[in-house]
Amino acid sequence: MTPFLITIIVLALIFDYINGFHDAANSIATVVSTKVLTPFQAVLWAALFNSVAFFIFKDHGVADTVAKTVKPDHIQAGNMMIVIFSGLIAAIAWNLLTWWLGIPSSSSHTLIGGFAGAAIASGGFDAVNSSIILKTASFIFLAPLVGMIMAFIMSLWFLSSFKKGWSSKIFSLGIIAFVIVFLYSSLEFDREILAKKTHYDNYIAQVIFYSKNFKWILLSFILLVMATFSLYLSSLNAHKANQWFKRLQLVSSAAFSIGHGGNDAQKVMGIITAALIAGGTITEFSQMPNWVPISCYLAIGIGTMSGGWKIVKTMGTKITKVTPFEGVAAETAGALTLFITEALKIPVSTTHTITGAIMGVGATKRLSAVRWGVTINLIWAWVLTIPISGLLAAGVYHIVRLF
Repeated sequence: MTPFLITIIVLALIFDYINGFHDAANSIATVVSTKVLTPFQAVLWAALFNSVAFFIFKDHGVADTVAKTVKPDHIQAGNMMIVIFSGLIAAIAWNLLTWWLGIPSSSSHTLIGGFAGAAIASGGFDAVNSSIILKTASFIFLAPLVGMIMAFIMSLWFLSSFKKGWSSKIFSLGIIAFVIVFLYSSLEFDREILAKKTHYDNYIAQVIFYSKNFKWILLSFILLVMATFSLYLSSLNAHKANQWFKRLQLVSSAAFSIGHGGNDAQKVMGIITAALIAGGTITEFSQMPNWVPISCYLAIGIGTMSGGWKIVKTMGTKITKVTPFEGVAAETAGALTLFITEALKIPVSTTHTITGAIMGVGATKRLSAVRWGVTINLIWAWVLTIPISGLLAAGVYHIVRLF
């Protein structure tokens, strides 16, 4: 490896660390604001499950998408490394600025915006994969919208269950039936293949199979827990229900932390892999060394442990006041959104997703329960992140070229 390539890898891991403490609020804001965990306990909890994502998300689809944001054959000869370096510098600068101002902007979008902006400065607009940029940009609005709708539905579901409504019981039983059918139908074909292998090969194949499908097994388990609990909820008084929701927040926040780690760490994996390809260390994405995902998940986990208290305050209290049951609804909805978009290989913002989910649970009380003035300011930051990061990266690129 050349010194410049090593510098890029170090910068990428620094960005991953900053991403961790910048986005710590995504995983812990509701669990801290509801006093289920102390801030210190919450960051340790989130950091643990950010790193656990390494064992769950094995296809690295989001990383592959990010690595293909730029078309290397359209970059000026020998400048691909400078493009990646410039994108990282711009992303780090924007992340630190928004963290200092307490704005929960997207670390994902600043990284992609920086990468694309530097590429455009080098090879023009043809140097970026427009379909990936458009897909990523569309989810600036779609991710929070999906999170909001899912959280809104989940909040109404829990409220109806507590009020002993029959519609919620039917919905819960439907969820349980759907999960069972989904698991059986999606795993049956693989079991038939496994059965044809030798005993030794069958054991190895099962390990590989379940590691690839564990995210769906985990998500199904979470849905089963929530659906089963909703059936039990009608027999509880308000105090006992609140105590149970506090326990469930540990499950929902862990699930969201796994989704956050699996989504955001992969973006840095994609950048490092693109740098390794540009530096000639490997020739294609499938050759990504094992140390890349390990180091990325560790970096984002350690970063999460550092916390980001200014953004925690914005996410946990300024958008709307969150109760334990609303925290469970928001985090579960956010986790579902992240797991699904990861499966679709779409690099979405975990910040946007959880913010939308928090707005969704707030709206179930009344629309005025959401502080829309704060929300509009956040949306402006979201919209501006990609273009500002791109302009910063283009400026850094031209400065670096002078040397």
